[in-house]
Amino acid sequence: MNSFALADCSTIEAALSQLKDGAIIKAGGVDLLDRMKNGTDTPTRLVNIRNIPELRGIHPTTQGLTIGALTTLAEVADDPAVRSQYTVLADACGHAATPHIRNMATLGGNLLQQLQCWYYRSTDFQCLRKGKDVCYAFSGLNQYHAIMDYGGCPSVAPSSGAVALLALDASVELASSAKGKRIVTIRDFYLQPDANPHRFHVMAVDELLTAIHIPRPAPGTRSAYQKYGEKESHDWANADAGILLEMDGSLCRRAVVAMGAASPVVRRSPEAEAALTGKPITPETARAAGQASMTGAMPLSMNGYKVQLFPVAIYRTILLAAGQMDRDPSAAG
Repeated sequence: MNSFALADCSTIEAALSQLKDGAIIKAGGVDLLDRMKNGTDTPTRLVNIRNIPELRGIHPTTQGLTIGALTTLAEVADDPAVRSQYTVLADACGHAATPHIRNMATLGGNLLQQLQCWYYRSTDFQCLRKGKDVCYAFSGLNQYHAIMDYGGCPSVAPSSGAVALLALDASVELASSAKGKRIVTIRDFYLQPDANPHRFHVMAVDELLTAIHIPRPAPGTRSAYQKYGEKESHDWANADAGILLEMDGSLCRRAVVAMGAASPVVRRSPEAEAALTGKPITPETARAAGQASMTGAMPLSMNGYKVQLFPVAIYRTILLAAGQMDRDPSAAG
């Protein structure tokens, strides 16, 4: 690990003033310290924001809910309002990693974690994401990589929180000393690697993610999240699904099917959503939506199993959201 200076900040303004000359923000530090240990990141300065109280807390608003970026995954998962009205987010945060990590890791940090591709994380490989012109995953070990929407890099989106927040049509608040505050939807926050191989999201180096804004769910909304991975593992998902159903009696008037670990950014499946909209939620319609979610899938040499895994994950999570199935005991976390 390289030598670095530490700036310990207690206000947003103080933190923003430090974001220059190679500085990197440190919140919980779970992902950051891993990257520093393996040499992926070599910051000259860490800007510690753990002691900024205004970045914490879960606050109901007239429009919905605002969650401070420093709120831990455990706090989000345990909050009664999140659990009852935004179940998909409580599920995603409550089944991420391990209890110890959930007590330290923040929701903002979960959204900002970088890809977990072992070629990118290793100093032995200089890949497309590091400024070279080659991706080793295409001809190498790619069992955990993307099956959809990839071009030059098939790494997958690692954030479970982002899957849930995409289902909820959430937005993030970004602050900068020079430009003030701006709001970006989760759908627009992440960048495909083809046009921007060196960037993971739209947040600039002088910006700080300060809050997450979630609109109030429509009446009749039900939601759920489940992830599937290695047996007895607390690792990242091999497939995960965030489902939101707006019900009108027995019919689904609107559906959102969000997917993680399928593509370089979290994605929605319009084909799966169309298979549910205007129809009753039954095992048959749920199964049809799961199959439709694989439209356009292009598995790599070692991850064809995902083409079978995702339809099952989506099918079971739809029925969980609809209250027709208990949480799958084979789901991870």
